[in-house]
Amino acid sequence: MNVEELRLRCLAKKGVTEEFPFDADTLVFKVMGKMFALVPLERMPPQCNLKCDPEKSEELREQYDRLITPGYHMSKVHWNTLYYEQLPPQLVAELIDHSYDLIVGSLTKKLKQQLADLG
Repeated sequence: MNVEELRLRCLAKKGVTEEFPFDADTLVFKVMGKMFALVPLERMPPQCNLKCDPEKSEELREQYDRLITPGYHMSKVHWNTLYYEQLPPQLVAELIDHSYDLIVGSLTKKLKQQLADLG
């Protein structure tokens, strides 16, 4: 998966926006104003940070040693850094979906309703 495929995968989800809230090089994807993916565009090799269930994070880090690591500049428990171009595209897609779902699941009732109303 390349950065444009990752971007399109994120934007295909309901209620997602993309922005640069930190600097001109860190692309952030949010659902209903809550971050679920960060992509530092100038980092080499290419990487992204995704939210992940803590137990699943540990399994992924063991299985994909050095390709999935604790989240860079994020909570090491709840975020992973993925070297996404070196991982199977289907796995990256699943982890994007997982991150999005975790954030949607944590939204308030009001925000969940607003998301549902988007159609």
